[in-house]
Amino acid sequence: MKNFGDFDYIVVGGGAAGCVLANRLSADPHVTVLLLEAGNDEKWIWTKIPVGYLYCINNPRTDWCYKTEPEPGLNGRSIIYARGKGLGGSTLINAMLYLRGQARDYDGWAEITGDSGWSWNSVLPHFKLVEDYWQGANRVHGAGGEWRVEQQRLSWAVLDRFAEAAVQAGIPPTPDFNGGDNLGVSQFEVNQKRGTRWSSVRGFLDPVRQRSNLRIVTGALSDRLLVKERHIGGIQFRIGNESCIAHSRIETILAAGSIGSPAILQRSGIGDPDFLQEHGIAVAHALPGVGRNLQDHLQLRSIYKVQGIKTLNQQAHSLWGKAMMGLEYAFFRRGPLTMAPSQLGLFARSDDSVASPDLEYHVQPLSLDKFGEPVHRFPAFTASVCNLRPQSRGRIEIRDRDPASAPKIALGYLSHDEDRRIAAKALRLTRRIVAQSALAPYKPVEYLPGAEFTTDEQLAYAAGNIGTTIFHPVGTCKMGRADDPSAVTDAALRLRGMTGLRIVDASIMPNITSGNTSSPTIMIAERGAQLIRAARRR
Repeated sequence: MKNFGDFDYIVVGGGAAGCVLANRLSADPHVTVLLLEAGNDEKWIWTKIPVGYLYCINNPRTDWCYKTEPEPGLNGRSIIYARGKGLGGSTLINAMLYLRGQARDYDGWAEITGDSGWSWNSVLPHFKLVEDYWQGANRVHGAGGEWRVEQQRLSWAVLDRFAEAAVQAGIPPTPDFNGGDNLGVSQFEVNQKRGTRWSSVRGFLDPVRQRSNLRIVTGALSDRLLVKERHIGGIQFRIGNESCIAHSRIETILAAGSIGSPAILQRSGIGDPDFLQEHGIAVAHALPGVGRNLQDHLQLRSIYKVQGIKTLNQQAHSLWGKAMMGLEYAFFRRGPLTMAPSQLGLFARSDDSVASPDLEYHVQPLSLDKFGEPVHRFPAFTASVCNLRPQSRGRIEIRDRDPASAPKIALGYLSHDEDRRIAAKALRLTRRIVAQSALAPYKPVEYLPGAEFTTDEQLAYAAGNIGTTIFHPVGTCKMGRADDPSAVTDAALRLRGMTGLRIVDASIMPNITSGNTSSPTIMIAERGAQLIRAARRR
């Protein structure tokens, strides 16, 4: 077994959170930091061109290519479950949408954990500190940070008409989704820089690679933690067929994400005792919440055929259209090749009794049967809507002790009656928006889920037909109070009941944020790094 030696900090996972942690911890020249990433140091062109997610998702070069367990709520379907592979993690392949969620999300975290440091007013400075906002600094945005935020560099008339229809349906326009209340309709802002994808590796890791106290190791598949009594002192991992270990003098930090972090804990004997014993793993520490509380946003993809207005479907099936897209990007870094998967956003309430938006729309000037397949040959747009605060819960479980084995991912979509009720309301709202006069000239016709679904029960069933992930897994190592038996970490992100380990990634969210999750994960890592550095100074 190869010994990589001793480091003050070992960061396990080089994704969104890991790149931030490596940057912030190695900023102290008096400590040494080891960053381990199972994927490669990816330089592929499609991780830079925004529309490259089409080639990166479900590609083993840049994606772990997971699949979910068959989901009863999806009428027995199993779906692909993309997770980024390589330095930068899912920020190499994600939607690039800059969204923080709502103030109530973080105030809820503060209440759940008993720590006001997770409240909206407390986390807002962390969001601002890392941000480089295209309009400069203001009351809610920051400038000069590593996380670049820009406007999109393309427009579609069909999306403009959808936005007008949303306003006609009672949803107001908004200039900014990120001030704490995201009600309204607007173009999404994106993590891009001059028409190229801005990943966490470009923003946080590339500028500090030369630091002599930072060692970056790729192709390092993490196996299990080094556990001695109630202390974690490092990590065992594989590089190719060689088994390796590294020791941490101060702390080991799991940043392997909501799939990877609980899997590493379970292989290390940390988790639900009954589950561990079933798999022949000695129980090092009983924490029944490990791998539980899995939450995700299920998107319901309504598709409408249109007439007399341009969509990407026509352009993508035209040789001239493809050529124009390439030339527009090559010369101006504009146009469809800069596209995030969704351009127009909308946050709304499922009914008037809801205190803040519980629905998010991702509206696209294209349509396809499922991801990875060609766009349709007929002109159409897609209005995907997700329930921002799902009640359904899933789980992550290792299949065996082999770190190369993909874990079981069971999302539990639509397993809660309230989620089925919200799904029906969401599809009705989509129909109400599309029925407004702004879209009437284009004669929209519902292609999916189909006009034949009319009752709440039928619409909930239809949601199972058209629902798919929006790739926002969180919560599998949730933080909480000491009296919460399901909590895996405390509010300072320390593993409960043991020393030497913190978990700093989206898995610690007790409840999912009301929007896309990459930028909240960046914020978690920024705050986590401050907590870690403060502990060393004490």
